[in-house]
Amino acid sequence: MNKRKAEETFRVRVFLIVVLIALACLPGPRSVLAQGQSNAPSAPEPAKKPPTQAPPETHRFWDKENDWLFAGVGASRTLDYFSTLNFRRRGDQEVLLTNAVVDNHAAFASIEAGATGLSIGASYLFHRYGHHKLERWVSILHIGAATGGAINNYCLKTVHKAAPAP
Repeated sequence: MNKRKAEETFRVRVFLIVVLIALACLPGPRSVLAQGQSNAPSAPEPAKKPPTQAPPETHRFWDKENDWLFAGVGASRTLDYFSTLNFRRRGDQEVLLTNAVVDNHAAFASIEAGATGLSIGASYLFHRYGHHKLERWVSILHIGAATGGAINNYCLKTVHKAAPAP
């Protein structure tokens, strides 16, 4: 493995580790941070019937904020598509996919579109089961990861191949 390939592999691993750490640091349930009761009550209190409240109003899945987030996911995947093709044209090697897949433009575009659809599907599952903050965070993290990957692709130096000896 040449030095350039080793550096690229190291950068990809560092990027993946940073993404995993960011995912692990997402805020968890508030009950994890709550303190326990220090003094136990001397006698149990009689059960009180809580006042009847209307269920909290939830947003529709295809609301304005989700529309913008999904458009952002699509735009960031498109940016990733073109940045990957750009660095392949400059002679660099793809790390996450095979070069044959990236060089087949229709297959690579289908993979990018599938990743966008997968992100929307994951958001819908979180919405369906009442995890509305996670529903939004799926798109936010996807936009960040895809845009960061595209920026990294554009920052890579062009590979200069040695001319064959005459």
